[in-house]
Amino acid sequence: MYPTFLYRDAKAAIKLLTEGFGFTEIAVFEGEGGLIEHAELAYGNGAVMLGSKGRAGQFAQLMADAGPTGVYVVVGDTDAHHKRAEEFGVEILMPPTDQDHGSRDYMARDHEGNVWSFGTYVPGVSAG
Repeated sequence: MYPTFLYRDAKAAIKLLTEGFGFTEIAVFEGEGGLIEHAELAYGNGAVMLGSKGRAGQFAQLMADAGPTGVYVVVGDTDAHHKRAEEFGVEILMPPTDQDHGSRDYMARDHEGNVWSFGTYVPGVSAG
């Protein structure tokens, strides 16, 4: 699992996590206007992903009224995982979708409003 955070000031968050908490910067992708589109920071054998609030994209839009944290879970078969969730009655926010970075993901919301993403992308490991 990879906790996913959205920050009003993602650059300050990266600085705090790396300099203050000792995380290692793995990847940082900055978009227009200096917003952080995606960043990965590691600590030991774990990692977090983060980005700026207010950026474009479906995840950012879905998280706008949610808490500041989402969870990304790596699964072997996105479609099978989605089918199970859908059959259980989970609110599906985005059906399984092929992403530009090579992953196949879907997003859902739990009964408390938290956004969960499931897919084949493994942070720090190149696709393909």
